[in-house]
Amino acid sequence: MSDIDTLKGEIKKLSAKAMQAKMDLHDLSEELPINWQKIKDVAEIAYDSFSQLEKKRADLKTLETA
Repeated sequence: MSDIDTLKGEIKKLSAKAMQAKMDLHDLSEELPINWQKIKDVAEIAYDSFSQLEKKRADLKTLETA
């Protein structure tokens, strides 16, 4: 398997993780003010997920243009 294929697989997994984090954040927002204490934790997970996804996409773009 090439590096590009490996990265595409990682991106697919990270994308699913990011979408789940997005939904968790959305669900939490609909429940407010219940569980307001979880806002920072859930938002941090979403932030980290999308940050990792963006980095991997940039890595893939670099590999594809090389």
